[in-house]
Amino acid sequence: MLKDKVAVVTGASRGIGRSIAEHLAREGATVIINYNGSADRAREVETGIRENGGKAEAIQCNVADFSACEAFIADVIKKYGRIDILVNNAGITRDNLMMKMKEEEFDAVISTNLKGAFNCMKFASRQMLKQRSGKIINISSVSGVMGNAGQANYSASKAGIIGLTKSAARELASRHITVNAIAPGFIRTEMTEVLSDSVKAAATAQIPMGTFGEPEDVAQMTVFLASDKADYITGQVICVDGGMAM
Repeated sequence: MLKDKVAVVTGASRGIGRSIAEHLAREGATVIINYNGSADRAREVETGIRENGGKAEAIQCNVADFSACEAFIADVIKKYGRIDILVNNAGITRDNLMMKMKEEEFDAVISTNLKGAFNCMKFASRQMLKQRSGKIINISSVSGVMGNAGQANYSASKAGIIGLTKSAARELASRHITVNAIAPGFIRTEMTEVLSDSVKAAATAQIPMGTFGEPEDVAQMTVFLASDKADYITGQVICVDGGMAM
């Protein structure tokens, strides 16, 4: 379905990003596994994809760094000649109640989650405009749709991604570039595994389907949006959350 496509997935060394990278590769895309700190894990994802007959390369870049992003995207284009799919998944949390939140906790989350998505979109979309085609998929969150106590920074960054998605979708639509967002709910990853049993129980009680999702649930939606089956879908926010944000 994605044969000969070149896909960049940020924050792809674990969790949702890893699953997205693996699913895109399974559909035939050459996947650039972006990571910031966890080189060993990124290489593990790369090796796994290659052992299963796919094409992948792990490349380090801190997406919050504007100049580093420009160089990263330029390197991908130089080596592979094009970028067909960009998945902005890189994200961090620095949870705290707003009254206790430090400036650096707010800035760090906005810089990685929101500015990081802007940086990658800015430079990748240049190439997509030349190609007159492209798919951009931004990973938002149910927290960006509903808000979440203790996550003012994270919720603001993920709500910002929704605004960024819709604005970019309007700007790029005439060149056959679609821009959509996925807003996952509680997904079973390392990020949610550290939650206490009481927090998990409270979260589950808010989910009509009564269970956490799996990374594959988000990955499969990403593959669909990256494919030509979704050519007439742009500017949308699709909740993969078991009904949580209904």
